[in-house]
Order: sequence, then C-alpha cells, then structure tokens
Amino acid sequence: MNKVIIADAKVREAVAVGLDEFVNLFAGAVIDSVGGELNGETMGLLNADQITLVAFKYLHDEVMDGGFVQLIYNGFGPFIFFNPFAKAVRAWGLDDLAALVNKAGKLFRKYGRDIQRDCSDEEFMAMFEQYQEFDDLDDNFVENEERWVEEVARYIDGHLDSFAEITE
Repeated sequence: MNKVIIADAKVREAVAVGLDEFVNLFAGAVIDSVGGELNGETMGLLNADQITLVAFKYLHDEVMDGGFVQLIYNGFGPFIFFNPFAKAVRAWGLDDLAALVNKAGKLFRKYGRDIQRDCSDEEFMAMFEQYQEFDDLDDNFVENEERWVEEVARYIDGHLDSFAEITE
C-alpha cells in the first residue's frame, strides 16, 4: 500500500483556512502520492477510503465548475458511475449524495456516450441545453455542497489513519 504523509503543521493550516482546504489537502496528498495521476495501476496503490476521497474531489470540482455534463465530458463518468463510489459515500454517512450520484449515473448510462464525444466548444456548450435532465441534479449538488464537504471533512478527521500518516 502506498504511504501518504502529511505534516501536522499543514493539517493545522488547512483547518484554519476552512473545511474545503482540509479536504483538498488530503485529496491532493493522496493524488500526489501516486505521481499526480489516478489510473488503473495507481488505484491499486490506494485503499478504498483514499480512492473515494479522490473521486469526491473530482466530482466536487467538476460539478461545481460545470455540472454533471462537464464531469462526463471530461471523462470522469466511468470512474464515478462504474465504480462503487455511491456505495462508499453511503458508508461514510452521505446517503443523499449517494442517491444523487445514482440518479446521475442513470443519466450517464442513457447519455454518456454522446456527451463524451469529441466536439467543438460551441457543441459542448449546447449540451447544457440538450441535456437539461442534469439541471436539477446540478442544483441539488450546489445546494448541498457545503454540508457534504463538511461531512467528508468530518469522516477524514475521524479516520485519519485511512487517509494519511500525520507527522510532526
């Protein structure tokens, strides 16, 4: 198993800034520990909690920036929807996030192939109108984002050893 090490001072700094920074610190350290790229080979170096955290980070960043359509277009659909991510966040206590991911997964299975196709910027922007079924899911994510980040941060804090070794 890959070793993720974070200095205690960095954890304290992140906590002082806020929960987003705390979650990003751990997610970033996990990603950095596998050379900055998560793929089939490097995923084998991580435990389930670390992979779930990275998946949450990708989901969070993509949906907050451009919604589920952007997440899918940028190639994260299979990682989020064809892996047990929803089941994992449910185990972390985020039942409503798991339900949202499952709803988005159904739409991914319906539209994913078309959304993932190569296209111009104009065609990509048109997808937001074409796939309005994602709008309510995007809104739901944005409305609950702060609470979910807080719950993820609380889970990390309660299971530090699953994510990283904290050093002096």
